[in-house]
Amino acid sequence: MSTVIDPVALTVVDNYLTSCCRDMGVTMMTTAYSPIFNESLDFSCVIFDPRGNMLAQAEFCPSQIGTIKFTVDWTIEELGPDGFDEGDIVIHDDPYRGSGHVPEHMLLKPVFWEGALVAFVANVAHMSEVGAKTPGGLSGDATEIYQEGLLLPPVKIKRRGEDVDDIWKIILSNHRTPRVTLGDFRAMIGSLDMAERRIHALIADYGLDFVQAAADELMAIAERRMRAEIEAIPDGTYTFEDAIEDDGITDRDYPIKLTLTIDGGEVIADFTGSAPQAVGPVNAIYAVTASAIYNAFLHLTDPTIPRNEGCYRPFTIIAPPGTIVNCSFPAPVAGGNTETSPRLTDMIFGALQHAIPDRIAASCGGTSSPFLFGGIDPRTGEPYAHFHFEGVGWGGRRGLDGNSMVVTINGNCRNTPVEVFETRYPAFRIDSYRLVPDSGGPGEFRGGLGGERIFTVTVPEVTVSALLNRMKTEPWGVLGGGEGAVGGLWVRRAGTAEWRTFVEEFGTMSPSKFSGVTLRDGDQVRILMPGGGGYGDPRLRDPESVRCDVAEGFVSADAARAVYGLESYAGEA
Repeated sequence: MSTVIDPVALTVVDNYLTSCCRDMGVTMMTTAYSPIFNESLDFSCVIFDPRGNMLAQAEFCPSQIGTIKFTVDWTIEELGPDGFDEGDIVIHDDPYRGSGHVPEHMLLKPVFWEGALVAFVANVAHMSEVGAKTPGGLSGDATEIYQEGLLLPPVKIKRRGEDVDDIWKIILSNHRTPRVTLGDFRAMIGSLDMAERRIHALIADYGLDFVQAAADELMAIAERRMRAEIEAIPDGTYTFEDAIEDDGITDRDYPIKLTLTIDGGEVIADFTGSAPQAVGPVNAIYAVTASAIYNAFLHLTDPTIPRNEGCYRPFTIIAPPGTIVNCSFPAPVAGGNTETSPRLTDMIFGALQHAIPDRIAASCGGTSSPFLFGGIDPRTGEPYAHFHFEGVGWGGRRGLDGNSMVVTINGNCRNTPVEVFETRYPAFRIDSYRLVPDSGGPGEFRGGLGGERIFTVTVPEVTVSALLNRMKTEPWGVLGGGEGAVGGLWVRRAGTAEWRTFVEEFGTMSPSKFSGVTLRDGDQVRILMPGGGGYGDPRLRDPESVRCDVAEGFVSADAARAVYGLESYAGEA
């Protein structure tokens, strides 16, 4: 006999689990050592049932929330359902076992109640240093996974509540900044311990049978509601193509082809025909590709749907092995999660632009703009490393212009504030940080603006790497909207006046994907972030909005006249 659960009680359980995930994130943010945790929030927190079904998540990093499903499934399968004891904590960062890319480390803790396994609590976070070929990981010219950092299969770093010292020694001996690594891992562990206590309190208040029944019902509700949202999209087969512009090793693009089928409450995303896997680190593993599709539809559907396993059940992702969207071992994958993932999400919007024009957006800037650096702090003699990323312009959508300088759609992160950047790391002084006029694609609803940051090296030397995209191919507009501006990366050596690309100055293959370049005191770096694509015909834009754009410095007077047809700006500065 089935039990009917009070909708109010279901809502209480759902909100309780979700708020628990949020509080896990607050714990990590306030106790971690590195700015990538406490400023950028490049992590996610989740709760699973003993079978590996996601029960709740918080609104942190979309790419991680999608991939952690696969990471947890693999961990449970590899260790076995009986392979966990109370007090255990498992670590895992191997992309070929389901993780997103090497810097993202998952910690998983089993939760027991009266001797029985009742849940898993987990978090996944981007570590700022992972022992790759260059400081900070994300080497823009890596050719195999082994160059991207220390690979960890699912292994226990705590067993029955006690540290497994040998595993800790291996990890900390391979990271350039072991003190920061240890502090960040302890923050992650603290959040898991807090979540375990919260689940115990929930079960104590409501009883295990009720909590488990409520969890099952919440997943069923999420599935029903997601399928209903998909059913509202016209049935049909929709196509779209895009390309990754280069891979850091070869100067060629990598086309990606999407055939998207909407059939009732089912979605099939088929990437057959996409390019073979790249030599360099722009490949996506299957989990990253699937995560990008989930991300797109979570943007397109009702945000009040419970965010659990049920949301993902209507989706089938076909990604042929050995391609850029499902690469084979040991291909490098660092940029798949930062660069290829947002492109795949945008492709869903592009494919559906005529089917649901009121709900999609134009392409965002499409890069996390990873700029990595590290060296020895002359103040302390200690090593440092940092993964710095920038915001981009987001695409315009019906009724709204795109956001300016927001971290790309797969991240939901914050960039490092200037004050923190300069005080935590000795390497650079920020000289300029601004929005770039006319970088947003023109449209009835304009694309968001990209930005420019210029900084100067202030130490004897620093090692830098980069893995940026959208430096050659513009973010596309939809429904008659124009393209956003591309980004760029330049260097100006101390005592010189000319900005030069890294290709011109250092002989790198790519202007935006390289590793291990040494800069010296007085050298400057200029990063230009791409803008978002425009939505709709620019000539339909409200003239008052164009005037406001010009007054704010978002659009030039020349563009107001030439692109938007605002003749009243003839002769105006």
